[in-house]
Amino acid sequence: MSQPGPSAPPPASDSSEDPVAPSMIFESAEPMDPLTESEDVQVKNRAKVGSARPSSLLYTYGVGSIMDLPQFSIMPAGLDDWEPIWKRRQTIPTIDEPRLLNVVRLHLGPRVAQLRPFPWQPKARAQSQEGSDLGIPARVFPQWLRCTGCDYLGPLSRFTYTNTHPFRPDLAGFEHIGCPGRGKSRTRPTAAKGKPRRSPAVPARYLLACPNGHLDEFPYQLWVHRGGRCGGAPNPDLKLRDTNLGQGASAVVVCEACGATRSMGEAQGSAGRGKLPPCRGRHPHLNAFDPSCDLDTSLIMMGASNLWFASTQSIVVMPRTEGEQRDALADQLRAQSTPEKLTKYAASLDILRDILDGKIDLDGVSDGDLAAAVHAALAPPPSEEERKEKLKTWDPTELRVPEWNYLQKPALFARQENTSGLMVTEMPVGSDLPAQIRRVIAVNRMKKVNAVLGFTRIDEMDRVNDLTSRLVKLTRDGRPTWVPATEDRGEGIFLQLDEPTVAAWETRVESTGLWEAHRASHERNFIRRFSATAAQVDPDTRFPAPRFWLVHTLSHILIREMAMSCGYGAASLSERLYAWPATDTRPAAAGLLICTTASDSEGTLGGLVALSQPERLQSLVVAALRRAARCSSDPVCAQRTPHDPEDFLHGAACHCCCFASETSCEKANRFLDRRLLLDLPTTDGEQVPGFFGRIDGC
Repeated sequence: MSQPGPSAPPPASDSSEDPVAPSMIFESAEPMDPLTESEDVQVKNRAKVGSARPSSLLYTYGVGSIMDLPQFSIMPAGLDDWEPIWKRRQTIPTIDEPRLLNVVRLHLGPRVAQLRPFPWQPKARAQSQEGSDLGIPARVFPQWLRCTGCDYLGPLSRFTYTNTHPFRPDLAGFEHIGCPGRGKSRTRPTAAKGKPRRSPAVPARYLLACPNGHLDEFPYQLWVHRGGRCGGAPNPDLKLRDTNLGQGASAVVVCEACGATRSMGEAQGSAGRGKLPPCRGRHPHLNAFDPSCDLDTSLIMMGASNLWFASTQSIVVMPRTEGEQRDALADQLRAQSTPEKLTKYAASLDILRDILDGKIDLDGVSDGDLAAAVHAALAPPPSEEERKEKLKTWDPTELRVPEWNYLQKPALFARQENTSGLMVTEMPVGSDLPAQIRRVIAVNRMKKVNAVLGFTRIDEMDRVNDLTSRLVKLTRDGRPTWVPATEDRGEGIFLQLDEPTVAAWETRVESTGLWEAHRASHERNFIRRFSATAAQVDPDTRFPAPRFWLVHTLSHILIREMAMSCGYGAASLSERLYAWPATDTRPAAAGLLICTTASDSEGTLGGLVALSQPERLQSLVVAALRRAARCSSDPVCAQRTPHDPEDFLHGAACHCCCFASETSCEKANRFLDRRLLLDLPTTDGEQVPGFFGRIDGC
């Protein structure tokens, strides 16, 4: 069987796919042998091999994830490799949002100066070349492939890259030239006379991962030879044969030289973990290795849901205070100038304005505001010790407090600034709306900004209180100067519950046996899911208050009901919850925002905000509560209470009545219970007080 080397990369080509989606630029590289320590030679290929929407690049296929293309798979590269892409333009676009940027700096360090959108440029015509040199750099990963014609398993260099159509990136793939097939009885039709058979190759789906976020190729040669070398050849041919048992890792690795075989099923579970090599600290997205990693590796499938978890933060953009305006201008000064120039011209603002002309819009900025921004830009950042100490006590709720506070001041709504992208209207409350809902606000227009902090593997960050060092770095030195971000525009409806009623109801719930069962289940769940790098904390500090369960459950039943009337699918609606007890630094909150946004358009069509009209909203809320009073899985669903050793994090809630899609829910369908919403029958005789009591007709 011939083993040709890698073919020359094809010329760059344009894609006729969705023009609003950033493209993926494939960098063909010499494969990384699992026994070596680095990639020595790289052959760049600027052809576009796919595209993705900005939202999917943020939450599903971001840096370090594995994206399945029609013929092979790629991994978006780290931010170091994005720099040459950005340098192809004289100016780099940025997203100006100081409130979110400060949070990113808190997590990643003071060097972060910008939030940048994904590199993309719209096209005037379908076949034009605008933006053809922009895209997300990516590497082929995994770099071990399997031939679909003969089951040959080998590194990338044994296969040939091909893409013969300049406007069909979906045809790009790897082929095994000279494939002999699987035997005379199973051979495919022979190739044309004088031409070798070409069979497509697909990624070998087995990988190694550790809780520190490292990811590596599976060492097939070491595995089949049980840690030794082949006695028949120094570099033997391998085959990966699937036994089609449907039991996870059912494939078998076969050495053609010595006849050794070994099932991949042996690598599964805790017993298999002891047979795997230790972690080498590899980060494929950075083409680098960490100096050391003392954790064991686990077998993970290429499409596993725990292969990549995005760590992001988002805010709804609100009109800025004077301090936020100053911070935003200071961020621009840091990005467009140097500390030396700012120091030199701090007393000569006219000269500074001339220097910054064309870089920063200073129209309407007074000399006093400019001087204050220069002073803020030159102020030393907090020390690393101060930053880490503040990060330990930081609560993501802090991002939502300014949003809640603004929505409590209707007098400000008439003086809204167009620059914030926010337009809200206080709506009258219908007479038939449940009295527990005190306010309704129509969010006619809104802008939401989302930023990437990093990602994790094996375990999600918020589930186990991992140390912040477990967040996988986006650059080789771990100190990025910018991070990817998106701007989403859309509409929504905000509902606020009556705070005295919520507080009185919350006190009653906390004394019930149901609430104690939920608390104990959360403690069991939390402790069992600590990862190898977690910091030990009190689980009760992560257990949401009853008002959060209430607001969360109400949000889910409204999303399901609104989807039937607003013109958007339920998966397109998302929740933003404001539910926390009062503390010394923030007032109590009990409200929810149901919104729909899009990151690649100027907004949405108004079907959701139209439901805020009193007559429509009150009938919708009553209908949603009536539906929640019954479930096709009752009485099993209505009476579901966790008991030891059970550790699920929901009560009377299931796919038939409350669960929402992962794009809609902030908490992955955790912390839901219809018994906190309505009076439902119980088996133990204890009546749990539902916030809305009983609905007429139920």
